[in-house]
Amino acid sequence: MHDTGTAPQSAPAPEQVEEQTEAAQAPSKHARRFGLPVATCLVTGNIIGGGIFLLPASVAPFGTISLVAFGVLTAGAIALALVFGRLAERDPRTGGPYVYAREAFGDFAGFLAAWSYWITTWVSNAALAVAAVGYLDVLIPVDEHKWTACLAALTLQLLPALANVAGTRYVGAVQLVATVLKFLPLLLVAIGGLFFFDSANLGPFQASDDSPVGAVSASAAILLFSYLGVESAAVSAGEVRDPRRNVGRATIFGTLGAALVYLLGTLAVFGTVAHDKLVGSTAPFSDAVNAMFGGSWGGTAVAVAALVSMVGALNGWTLLSAQTPYAAAKDGLFPSAFGRKKRGVPTVGVLVTVVLASLLTVYNYTAGAGGVFESLVLITTFTATVPYLLATAAQIYFLVSGQGERVHRGRLVRDAVLAGAAFAFSMWLVAGSGYAAVYQGVLFLFVGVLVYAWMAARKQRAATSHA
Repeated sequence: MHDTGTAPQSAPAPEQVEEQTEAAQAPSKHARRFGLPVATCLVTGNIIGGGIFLLPASVAPFGTISLVAFGVLTAGAIALALVFGRLAERDPRTGGPYVYAREAFGDFAGFLAAWSYWITTWVSNAALAVAAVGYLDVLIPVDEHKWTACLAALTLQLLPALANVAGTRYVGAVQLVATVLKFLPLLLVAIGGLFFFDSANLGPFQASDDSPVGAVSASAAILLFSYLGVESAAVSAGEVRDPRRNVGRATIFGTLGAALVYLLGTLAVFGTVAHDKLVGSTAPFSDAVNAMFGGSWGGTAVAVAALVSMVGALNGWTLLSAQTPYAAAKDGLFPSAFGRKKRGVPTVGVLVTVVLASLLTVYNYTAGAGGVFESLVLITTFTATVPYLLATAAQIYFLVSGQGERVHRGRLVRDAVLAGAAFAFSMWLVAGSGYAAVYQGVLFLFVGVLVYAWMAARKQRAATSHA
C-alpha cells in the first residue's frame, strides 16, 4: 500500500503497464482504442475551443507585438507537450498527471492532481456550453428568453455525453469529424488571408503605452490559457493504441496543429481587417471573411465553425473529465463507482460530470449575480495548472533522482531543460490567472483535502481489515 509520507512507488514494469491498459479496456464492439490520428484530434480539439474566434480582437489593442507573445507561449506549450510525451513513455496509464504525481510524490500529490483537474473539466464544460449558446443564437434565436437559452446549453452538454456513454468508438468518431470541420474554416481564413493580406491593416507594432516587455506580458496574460488541453492524450493514455509511442507523438502533433491555426489565423485577421476596426470587433473572423470575399455571410459561417469547435471540445473534455477520477478510483482515492467502465468509458464519471456541469449552467441562468460564473471559470484556469506543475515536477524528480531510464547524457540534459521550461511555463500560467483566482482556487483545493482524508481513511481501514 502507498500511503502519504511513504516512499514513492517505483514505475511499473512495461509488461505490467501493458497488462493494466489492456485489462482496462473491456472487449466490446463499442470500445475501440484511439489510433494516432484520433489521439491527435483529441489534443487539438481540446486546445482549440471557441476562444480562437475572439483572440485576434482581444490582443489587437497591444499591436502586432502580441504575435511575439504567441511565439513565446507556443514554445512553452511545446516544451510542456514534450514533457508529457516523455512521461507517457515511462508510464502510459490512463490518468496522465495524476499517475505521474502519485508515482513521484505519493497518494496526496496524486489526489490533488486528480481533484484539481476534475474541477477544471466540469466547470469548463459548463462555460463552453454557455458560450456556445451565443454562437447558436446567430443560427437559431434561442437567447431571447432565459430558459430557452438554458435548455439549449443543457442540450449542448448532453449530446457529447451521449456519445461518450455510447463508447470510445463514437467518442473518437465525433472528435475526428469535429476537428476536421473546425479546421476547414479556420484554415480558409488563415491561408486565404495570405492572398488578401494588406500590411496597411496591421497597425502599429506596439499600440499600447507599455514597454515592449510589458506589452508582451500583458498580451500573454490574455493568451496564456489558449493552450490548456495539451495533456489530453496523456490523460487518456489507456485508450490509445501503443501509448508509449503514440501519446507523445499525438501530444506534439496536436499542439503544433493548434499553434499553427492560432498563429496563422491571428496574422490573417490582422492583415485583412483594419486595426482601428479590429480593436472594437466582436467577431473578428466574420469581419475577415467579409473583407476577403465580400457580402455579410461571414457571421453565419463563423458561427457554424465556432459551434462545431465547441461541441468537439465538449466531447473531448467530457471524456477527460471521467479519466482522471477513474485512475484515482482504481487506487482507492476516489469513490469506487468512478472506477467502472462500460464500452471503454468510465460512465459514472461522465454522468457525474454532466450533472455537475448542468447544475452550474442552471445556476448561471438563475442566480443573476454578475460576474459569479465568470469568476468560477477563471478559477479553473488556476486549477488546470496544478496538474501541470505536479507533472513537470515529477519529471524533474525522476531525472534528478536517477529513476529515469538510462539514456545518453545529451538526452538527459535535453529532458532536464525541457522539464525546467515546462515548469516555468506552468508557473506563468498560475501567475496569469490573477490573485483572486489563485486565492479562491486554493480554497477549492482545501475542500479536496477533506475528501482525501475521508478516502485515505477508508483505504487504510480496508487494508487493516484484510491484513
